[in-house]
Amino acid sequence: MPLLEVQNLKVHFPVQHGVFGGAREFVKAVDGVSFDIERGETLGLVGESGCGKTTLGRAIVRLVEPTSGRILFEAEDLAALSGAELRARRRRLQIIFQDPYGSLNPRMTVEEIIGEALDIHNLADGQSARRKRIYELLKAVGLDFTHAERYPHEFSGGQRQRIGIARALAVEPKLIICDEPVSALDVSVQAQIINLLQDLQQERGIAYLFIAHDLAVVEHISRRVMVMYLGKIVELADAKAIVNSTRHPYTQALLSAVPVVDPQSRRQRILLPGDVPSPIHPPPGCPFHLRCPLAEPLCQTVVPSLHEPVAGHKVSCHLAT
Repeated sequence: MPLLEVQNLKVHFPVQHGVFGGAREFVKAVDGVSFDIERGETLGLVGESGCGKTTLGRAIVRLVEPTSGRILFEAEDLAALSGAELRARRRRLQIIFQDPYGSLNPRMTVEEIIGEALDIHNLADGQSARRKRIYELLKAVGLDFTHAERYPHEFSGGQRQRIGIARALAVEPKLIICDEPVSALDVSVQAQIINLLQDLQQERGIAYLFIAHDLAVVEHISRRVMVMYLGKIVELADAKAIVNSTRHPYTQALLSAVPVVDPQSRRQRILLPGDVPSPIHPPPGCPFHLRCPLAEPLCQTVVPSLHEPVAGHKVSCHLAT
């Protein structure tokens, strides 16, 4: 049984027009997404800015309310929970945010930031046990116990992200949503954080949903990769299959933009015309057909299903066989 199973999840944000509200339209940020994550697995999620990646991650932990669909975590539907029940389940389901500068309270010390999670879930018996646990978490993410009394502004971006990881680890989660955790960091620091996440996964058996816009980073850390476009999943396969035998034109365009060291291995650059369509008024048929170099008349009218032309490789494209 998968650790997490998302079934036909939709997140639509209402948009009002006119002085008195008027007719309501909806931004279809996530539009019928289904996937699963196994225990101890890293599933990468990649796509352009505005495709719905962050909204999907936040909907899973209920920081954004889903419009419809099911979020089965350990066979229990999180979308149907509220109040104390949801708070108890969130202990096993944490999130690391993109911005290490904005995700930490500047008025709290590191000890208070990490200790807050321990206090909420009553995971430390007394101040001595609480402080010992905080020091252990700091050591686990490569920080020193002397950092506990400092404030976030006293740290670099990479160190702040380590603090965010320690805060997520405090409640012993089984799944962590990594919402572009390295995109705001220098390249050398990115590698350190990715290595840290992989080490923690091996030690603790944590599963990740790793969200990023850089396909090279996602391919490096993930066992499987999921590609998202305009609120929908367009391709889902093993990381190696995504890189070596991708089947969707959009994924091919993303791969062509990945820098490579060896000039002999460089792919021909695929430039997509136009911009991503509005999620308020998505195009009929395939959401990618307006920019697709291979689009046919069928693509303009019929929405492709996410089918499996090859075992373990799912793709949403009429031309993929």
